[in-house]
Amino acid sequence: MSNYRVQNPATGEVIESFATATDSEIEQKLAAADAVYREWRERSVQERAAVVKRVAELFEERKQELAEIIALEMGKSLPESIDEVEFARDIIEYYAVYGPGLITDAEIPSTIPGKAVMEYRPIGALVGVMPWNFPYYQVARFAAPNLVLGNTILLKHADICARSSLAVQAIMEEAGVPVGGYQNVFASHEQIATMIADPRVQGVSLTGSERAGAIIGEQAGRNLKKCVLELGGIDPMVVLDADDVAAVARDAWEFRVYNGGQVCNSNKRMIVMDDIYDEFVAELTKLATGLTPGDQLNLAEGEFAPLSSRAAAETVNEQVQRAVAAGATLVTGGVLSEGPAAYFSPAVLTDVPRDSASYREEIFGPVATVYRVSSDEEALALANDCDLGLGGSVFSTDEARAARVASQLEVGMAHVNIIAAEAAEIPFGGVKRSGYGREMGPVGIGEFANKRLFFVAK
Repeated sequence: MSNYRVQNPATGEVIESFATATDSEIEQKLAAADAVYREWRERSVQERAAVVKRVAELFEERKQELAEIIALEMGKSLPESIDEVEFARDIIEYYAVYGPGLITDAEIPSTIPGKAVMEYRPIGALVGVMPWNFPYYQVARFAAPNLVLGNTILLKHADICARSSLAVQAIMEEAGVPVGGYQNVFASHEQIATMIADPRVQGVSLTGSERAGAIIGEQAGRNLKKCVLELGGIDPMVVLDADDVAAVARDAWEFRVYNGGQVCNSNKRMIVMDDIYDEFVAELTKLATGLTPGDQLNLAEGEFAPLSSRAAAETVNEQVQRAVAAGATLVTGGVLSEGPAAYFSPAVLTDVPRDSASYREEIFGPVATVYRVSSDEEALALANDCDLGLGGSVFSTDEARAARVASQLEVGMAHVNIIAAEAAEIPFGGVKRSGYGREMGPVGIGEFANKRLFFVAK
């Protein structure tokens, strides 16, 4: 029985199911990935980059169709789905254009007579394990740099992203990636472990939960494979002061409920200074009030899209109820629809006790959690009192003050007066239990590179 399916989260209807790969199919895919790697790595980097450039063009050409696929699969509104396709296109194009320059051989000074050169060489077939929240963007930031570098890809997507994952493979092959160079794999958990253990695979990248990261990281470690893990966050957004409190609150709300709040680097903890806290919460409450469930393929003003699945919506609801039981206040929203639909109304949550289990939990849904603080020191201590460390931001009309606080955030991405700077050229990744490694930007292409020394003695 396969779990791979297209299931509309607005209705719970399973529209199409797909068979899980057999073990012999997994073996064929491993053999193909390895064989194509040996040919692909011999092509010039310019030739590989031209193929990847064509991938970006096809993403642009098929934008509407690709957007409709993910809107149906995981519930993202159509405008947000188009946004995502465009971002994926930009990332793919970035590596097609700039990738070759980022992996150019560089001579380094040597005290030993001769010429020392640092090279960026591919390492082989890679396994990617990707989540449902951004079906194209997550794939783009892993696959594009590695294809330019000369690696090949075995991509295991989330079980609800079957059509989008097949669409990506079709685009890759149409663009000129050799058949076997990028393969979608409807694999089971056991088959992922088999692939990671296989000597033909040289690395694994996972975006997902802490739990999944711990499992994949352990498998990679046992088999001495390079691993990149991006495991979500409970990112702080610290608001020290504002000329226009309502405007900052509006930005905070829009970023928090984007993609149904199912965003790794969403501003999941809003930490607001005492003197503007009440106005900030009042604005969030106003924005959260009176919203109704809508069709993600045709969303109207004042409507919200479903979460990715009924199970996801139930999990968010349980987390909010647990927080309330521990002493938090559900100011507005937070209503779970009747099943099998996956609607959870966007919510405002305050007064989560710092000694409760809820305080340390990531809520992967549209819940704005707000904390009141009365000094920069208290704000920073609260921001850093977290097991995860993906991103964080600090807002103030005094840029130097905000920068002072932001510079002490224990995160992979610290921001001043913007919640999250996101673009193809900007690196993405975290510290602590948010994982390790970076994707995107100039560093993303180096994670699965053999940074080889080539020395010629004189």
